Amino acid sequence: MSLMPPIPFKTKLNRVVAGAAIFGSAMAISLTSVHALETTAREAYLMDYDTGTVLLDKNGDVLTEPASMTKMMTVHLLFERIKSGSVSLDDTFHVSEKAWRKGGSKMFVEVNSDVSVNDLLHGIIVQSGNDSAIVVAEGLAGTEEAFAEEMTAEARRIGMTKSVFKNATGWPDEGHLVTVHDLAILARDTIKNYPELYKLYAVKEFTYNGIRQPNRNPLLGTSAGVDGMKTGHTETAGYGLTATAERDGRRLILVVNGLGSVRERRTESQKLLDWGFREFDNYDLFDEGEVVSSANVWLGSETKVDLVTDQDILLTLPRTNRDDMKVSVVYEGPIPAPITAGQQVATLKVELPGNEPHEFPLYAATEVDRLGFIGRIGAAIKYLLWGANG
Repeated sequence: MSLMPPIPFKTKLNRVVAGAAIFGSAMAISLTSVHALETTAREAYLMDYDTGTVLLDKNGDVLTEPASMTKMMTVHLLFERIKSGSVSLDDTFHVSEKAWRKGGSKMFVEVNSDVSVNDLLHGIIVQSGNDSAIVVAEGLAGTEEAFAEEMTAEARRIGMTKSVFKNATGWPDEGHLVTVHDLAILARDTIKNYPELYKLYAVKEFTYNGIRQPNRNPLLGTSAGVDGMKTGHTETAGYGLTATAERDGRRLILVVNGLGSVRERRTESQKLLDWGFREFDNYDLFDEGEVVSSANVWLGSETKVDLVTDQDILLTLPRTNRDDMKVSVVYEGPIPAPITAGQQVATLKVELPGNEPHEFPLYAATEVDRLGFIGRIGAAIKYLLWGANG
């Protein structure tokens, strides 16, 4: 096995190397060496949007009542229908008596009226309308119960492994439970796959039926970069919030639940987001197709082959620990020819003190043919005399 020395990155954008997650993958790495910030939230989960790196996890996989944060999934399924073309913003859904009678936060739709999808989205996202959420559920699936089954199925499809939905509103219902980790996954998927529709989460107020209501997100418009997503509250769940903010091209996703008041929800969420942006940053390690290093070749038409990554690798690192990171290339070498372009022949190993090392595949950039018989004899003699670098 060949272990190449650590690769210096000062020559290219002052790059730093460490263990984290690959951009665009489902991998999420917890940075266990970082001292997590204390929070009064019963459950809290903070992650980097681009890398999926977990910055804070407090009871992240404990089942909890989501309250109106449920409506993020209701909206997600409607976004999916709009994107697929099966539903348009101008389509209308009928308001049933069940939807009209539903208590709690309301959009104040009229019974037996027809409401546009555009208005219903505003009613759910901005006004947190239980009535509008039920109108959407019945419009898409016939009944709220059938829609809840679709919600749970969609949750599994996008990687929410524990959450189960029983209704479209978040009204307390036996077995209607999620995790804050799962809600972060839902938020990330929504932003990634429906970027234009996601902008509705930044709407600050909406008027329907002559009633103007402000967006219930306490950080929207008051905290730098916050452009979503959804609050929640019931007596048993406490006060919760799924929030996401973008600053200087970097986005964080935060989910908290079990807080004691509206004020505590606002101040605690602000504190956690500020901490995440202050203590961590993203570092571009390699671009897709970029040459990382080269490896020695045995009995080939070339003595070395360039090693490349097949995707962008972006790392989320604590700002204070970044200089302690190191990277090395590991492979069984010299690599025997023939070698096919795109063949995985090495591994990029990145290490962060106090964390498990993480490994990413490296591939041959070009094809390397095997030498003929005479060439192999000469190469073997040269190797015996002078070694791989001779």
